[in-house]
Amino acid sequence: MWQHAGMFLRSLAAAVALTVAPSVARAQALTPAELTAIDTVVADGLARTGTPSAQIAIVRGGKIVLVKAYGRQSDTAPARTDAPYQIASISKQFTAAALLLLEDDGKLSMDDTVGRWLPGISGGDRITIRQLLSHTAGLQDYWPQDYSFAAMETPTTPQAIVDCWAKKPLDFAPGTQWQYSNTGYVVAGLIAEKAAGEPLMTFLDRRIFKPLGITAIDQDKAIGGRFPVGYHRNALGPVRAAPPPADGWLFAAGELSMTAGDLAKWDVARLDRSLLPADDWVAQEKPVLLADGSTTNYGLGVSAGKRGGRPYVEHSGEAVGFLSENIVFPEQKAAIVVLTNADFGDAFMAIADGLAKTVLPAGADAVEAAKTRAARAMFDALRNGTLDRDLLTANAAYYFTPQVLADYKSSLSALGEPTGFELAGPKRLRGGFVQRRYTVTYPKRKLSIGTFAEPDGRQRYEQFLVSPAN
Repeated sequence: MWQHAGMFLRSLAAAVALTVAPSVARAQALTPAELTAIDTVVADGLARTGTPSAQIAIVRGGKIVLVKAYGRQSDTAPARTDAPYQIASISKQFTAAALLLLEDDGKLSMDDTVGRWLPGISGGDRITIRQLLSHTAGLQDYWPQDYSFAAMETPTTPQAIVDCWAKKPLDFAPGTQWQYSNTGYVVAGLIAEKAAGEPLMTFLDRRIFKPLGITAIDQDKAIGGRFPVGYHRNALGPVRAAPPPADGWLFAAGELSMTAGDLAKWDVARLDRSLLPADDWVAQEKPVLLADGSTTNYGLGVSAGKRGGRPYVEHSGEAVGFLSENIVFPEQKAAIVVLTNADFGDAFMAIADGLAKTVLPAGADAVEAAKTRAARAMFDALRNGTLDRDLLTANAAYYFTPQVLADYKSSLSALGEPTGFELAGPKRLRGGFVQRRYTVTYPKRKLSIGTFAEPDGRQRYEQFLVSPAN
């Protein structure tokens, strides 16, 4: 069962069936060029891998700006935006949210031991609910395979999974290692039901789904009729419909089916810190530390880290015949949802990566790289005597008199071509300008450049001073 992004592989030409949700927000609207690029990214991902369909949602500026479906969700039906796909392990963050809400209600604590709620669990006197949700409990995973095994042809129950897998010897002492475990989430789901006094799905529907306008159903019921068919492929063989497992095999570890648009509503709530108390969102997203102080890069049902300099909160999912990705960029108020009906290949991740490159603003690293290129161009202009005064503020234009320009050209051109030009230290704010320093390297010496630039769209230079460096 799929874990979080990067844990495993990232594999019909796609007939494109396009459906745009009527409730798409106008704010931060995508441009025609961006829409064309998005269509190309998705179509290429499907065609390259043989994935039959994808359903996507994009959040930008804290609003859902696009919901769209591509390809065919079955042999006889085009993909639709209102058809719920199986999101599998993305469900884990909802299980964790349920337990955080129950803690808010005073019905349990994240630091309660499992033994307080369920008897007979291996290490139950030491394992905490927090460790279940962060995959640090040591319980053996009942579904590490990326396929359904023989037992999955027979219906099961959460208690049967617990009896078979959660009573085996622990794989490690609780809190000492990180190891993905669906078993831990089945145990957590049973604890949630016991504390809530009602089925987990009922609790989630009442406290999360209905308030957000989300329609979520058990994946065991999302089969046949209008629902997407899951597909499988053996090596490079034909794409075939994948027989679904018998009922009961996912429960709190990954039982949910919903649309990309509905999952995006949850992402918006995360960005807005709405529905759940703000400290619950923080608790879910904060990576849990191991006993030795090292980080797991995983919170409670989500992974967290940085991509291209941007903080993200993420989880992917795999069910029989389905792969999915959900990634939120808090600082950019953006999120990307990709749901596919194939359990092979990397279309779901490739599409998500392509969409991020298309719809997100340039990352911090990219912005600074552009600023460095601009500074290098200014330096080259000064040493060649070709300064463009439109790049200067009035004060800088006053400073660069003919004599100053002549001195810059004669002294700098004599040094030849630099062998290096790089940002030196972090940028700072001063006097209403953005201050940056650069180091220019030559074979036998270095120069220092101190710049002040406007922070607005023009970003003209208020200062561009070159001096010797150690």
